[in-house]
Amino acid sequence: MSTELVGALGILALFALLVLRIPVAFAIFAVGFGGITVLDSLNSALSLLASETFTIASNAELIVIPLFILMGNIATEAGMSRKLYDAAYALIGSVRGGLASATVVGCAGFAALCGSSVASALTMGRVSLSEMERYNYSPKLSTGSVAAGGTLGILIPPSTGFVIYAILTQQSIGRLFLAGVLPGIMLCLLFVILIMVLATIKPSLAPSGPKTSWREKQQGLLGATPILIIILLTIGGIYSGIFSPVEAAAVGAGLTILFGAGMRKLTLASFWRAAQSSITTTATVMLILIAAHMLNPFLALSHIPQALGDFLMHLDIGPYGVLLLILACYLVLGCFLEGFAMLVLTMPIFFPVITQLGFDPIWFGVLVVLTLEMGLISPPVGVNVFIVKSVAPNVPLRDIFKGVMPFWLVMIAAIGLLIVFPEIVLFLPDTMMN
Repeated sequence: MSTELVGALGILALFALLVLRIPVAFAIFAVGFGGITVLDSLNSALSLLASETFTIASNAELIVIPLFILMGNIATEAGMSRKLYDAAYALIGSVRGGLASATVVGCAGFAALCGSSVASALTMGRVSLSEMERYNYSPKLSTGSVAAGGTLGILIPPSTGFVIYAILTQQSIGRLFLAGVLPGIMLCLLFVILIMVLATIKPSLAPSGPKTSWREKQQGLLGATPILIIILLTIGGIYSGIFSPVEAAAVGAGLTILFGAGMRKLTLASFWRAAQSSITTTATVMLILIAAHMLNPFLALSHIPQALGDFLMHLDIGPYGVLLLILACYLVLGCFLEGFAMLVLTMPIFFPVITQLGFDPIWFGVLVVLTLEMGLISPPVGVNVFIVKSVAPNVPLRDIFKGVMPFWLVMIAAIGLLIVFPEIVLFLPDTMMN
């Protein structure tokens, strides 16, 4: 049996295990370990398991994952996310579509704390959906804005998606964080513009909210001050070079604990819940990373990445045609697979092709992460859609998917803008880290 055939069978087996709902880390590990055993030897597989596990577990850069996750969980437990939404609501809630726009802005702000799309959708859904229902917002628009706004969590730094991409491709976490800022802000603004356009075309979708006085606006901003301070110190510290990403994560987590305790919103019980949730999420991510470092050697031994790379390179569609084909693969895979699983499965195959074509790996990373976001709201899986469904059980699933489709199309437009104008991605990392 040829090595390429073994590799192809391994990939098919991996997809079969994922379809059978085997946990991602275990499915990847089983195929990687088994493939190395078949193509090399059991001793080689065991040796790689020991060495790669130690390498991942001792990688200091990965400390950013549990620290940023802890920061987001504590912010949720301490009610900081509601304060952030209240501030956005006080500023723009009175305009037509303002509550939905405030939700998107709140998701963007919360994303800058936790870096998780699922956490952003769940938290802001709990905070905002009842308010939008109270003011007779269309369930499609309200649930769609929460699901789509939650996707900003994987693009606006700190982003666990960028951390995983950086580890898999040996890129700078700091540069990736910088690269995600302007695209994240741009996408947030595009979502807000879309909501305002929809509300203008069909006013019944989003009635105007109550007007807020200048004093109420000040109070809303004052309530969100702790979150704003944390964001400015952590993210601003990275951009200014004061902190490394690891140091910024530690500062952010520490400040969140201090603010939560100082406001008497963080108890020992809530801190314990946040810590437990952080440990569970971190363990899942670490298992996926360890499994990925078992899969990559198997794919290398099978020559699958080289064969596929040669195939793509010889297609008569040009570099950008190959790029669009790769992004289309991510869109299709996003309908069935979780984002981290896609990164682990595809980077060993697609990343060498991208570097051979001469594309900037940081720019490509942002495009990939944005495409992964689209998978979070794409049928039939659409993880964020199901998260919103759990918060809004009375809204039919088909209505939530209909509600996210305009946002999905806007994300396609955003990808087009980033391809045409790569400076949107590269401006900050090139000017601030060179």
